[in-house]
Amino acid sequence: MTQKGDLFKGKQKKKSIPPSRHGKICHTRKGKRVIKPSKVTKEMETDKELSKFINYCNEVKAATVANKEGGQLSIVKPQADSSSGAKK
Repeated sequence: MTQKGDLFKGKQKKKSIPPSRHGKICHTRKGKRVIKPSKVTKEMETDKELSKFINYCNEVKAATVANKEGGQLSIVKPQADSSSGAKK
């Protein structure tokens, strides 16, 4: 079946001619841009603490499973004083 461009509705994007870069390479952006929210609510703080705790627990579980299987995986960064979150 042949591809016919005039069958599709909508605006066709015109190819633009890039400006002369004179030997400079294209800079590729990788990853998402981190934008901090303007207002940080109490609920957002608790969600952040909860996700940190869940991630830490998952890392510990993965490390223990790897050690049981004979690997040498361990947690490098210890958890920072989580008792302050439990007191609130």
